[in-house]
Amino acid sequence: MAGDTFLTTAEAAKRLDVKPETIYAYVSRGLLTSVRSGARRGSLFAQDDVDRLAERGREGRAPSGAIERIRTAITLLEDDELYYRGRRVTDLARTESFESVAHLLWTGRPEPRAFTAPAALVDVAGTAIAALPPSAELTDRIRVAVAAVGAADPLRYDLAPDAVVRRAESLLAILAESLSGASGGSIAERLWPALARHPEPGPGGPDPDDQGGDGSDGRVGPAVLDLLLVLLADHDLAVSTLAARVAASARANPYAVVSAGLGAIDGQYHGGASAMAHRFLADALDDPVRALSDRLRTGVRVPGFGHRVYRHHDPRADLLFAVLRDRVPDAPVLAAVDRVVEGLAGRPGLFANIDLGLAALSHALDLRPDVGEAVFAIARTAGWVAHALEEYDEPGLRFRPEGVYVGPRP
Repeated sequence: MAGDTFLTTAEAAKRLDVKPETIYAYVSRGLLTSVRSGARRGSLFAQDDVDRLAERGREGRAPSGAIERIRTAITLLEDDELYYRGRRVTDLARTESFESVAHLLWTGRPEPRAFTAPAALVDVAGTAIAALPPSAELTDRIRVAVAAVGAADPLRYDLAPDAVVRRAESLLAILAESLSGASGGSIAERLWPALARHPEPGPGGPDPDDQGGDGSDGRVGPAVLDLLLVLLADHDLAVSTLAARVAASARANPYAVVSAGLGAIDGQYHGGASAMAHRFLADALDDPVRALSDRLRTGVRVPGFGHRVYRHHDPRADLLFAVLRDRVPDAPVLAAVDRVVEGLAGRPGLFANIDLGLAALSHALDLRPDVGEAVFAIARTAGWVAHALEEYDEPGLRFRPEGVYVGPRP
C-alpha cells in the first residue's frame, strides 16, 4: 500500500456516482479489489482502480444530458475549505501570484510567468470600450472587450491546449490594459488603476505608488488585488462555470466560453451580489445598527452573509478580512462590519461571505462601487478557461437535458 492512494467505500461510491452497495457488487464481479487497513474499519479501494472503472463507464455510455454531476479535477469544496487541484486556496493566495495560480488551474502546474498583451488587440479592445457611454460599468466594458478581441482573432477556433492557454494569458492581459491604460507588471498591477473611484486623467490612470485616499501605501492595493484574484479564480461548478462548460461542450472557442460565463454572472444572485453588499455597507457606515434593523424589519436577506455551499464560514472572506485588518486597520468600514456581525451573532449560517469582503475592500480603499463584480469576472476567467480545457476532452454536446413538457397537448 505504500505510495498508493486509497478511497473509502463512500468516497469510491461518490467518484463512481453509484450507491455504496454497488461498490460491493463491483467487488463480487471482480471489477474492484478491496483491501483492509488496520488503522480504520471498512474496506479501502485503490484510487487508480476506481478511476479506471469510472473511465470505462464513461467511454461506454452515451451522453445522458445530465448536468447534476460533472467529473472535474480542478476544484474541491469540502468541509468549508476550497482547494485548487488539491492545494488549499488560502495557502496559494498567500504564496502564489494570480498568474501562477491560473497556470495551476489550466495545466496542473503553477508557473509564475508574465502575461503579455498584443498591442493590436489592446487597441481593438480599447476602441470597443471607448464606444460605450461613461455610465457603462466595468463588467459591461469587459463583455464588450472579450467579444471584440474574439472577433479580431482569426485563430480563435484552435482548441489545442497550448493554444487555449496562450489565448487565456493574452486575454487577461488585454482586459487589464484596455480597462486601465496601464502596461507592464502583473495583472493586478495593470488592472488596479481601473478600479479607482476617481482615476487620474491620462492613459496610465493613478500612480500605484502614490498614497491612497485612505492614507495607506498605494502599493497595498495591487497586493491585495492579486490575493483576491487568486481567491476568486474558481469555485467548482458555480452557475457561470456551468454555463462556460456547456458552451465548451459545443466546442465554442475560448472567447465565447468566457462570454458565456460573463452572461451568467450578470444577475443579482451571482456576480451582482457584491454590488448589493456594497450598498448595504454604504448604509452601515452611517449607522450599522439601523442598516441591519431595516433589513431585518422588511424580511430582506442581509447582503453579504451566508452561502449556499459553505455552512459555517467562507474561507475566502476570512482571509480577505484578515488582510484588510492588517493593511488598513483604521478603515471605518471594518468597524461597521464588526457591528453588523455582532448584530447577527447567534443566527446559524449568517457569516460574512466573499461578497461582503469585496464590498468592504471597495469602501476601505475608496474604489468604484462596481469593483466587486469586475474583479470577480477577471478572476473567474481563469477558472472558466480551466473548465473549458477539461470539457474539450469530453464527448461533444453531452449536455442535452430533456424538457418536461407541461403546456397544452396538441
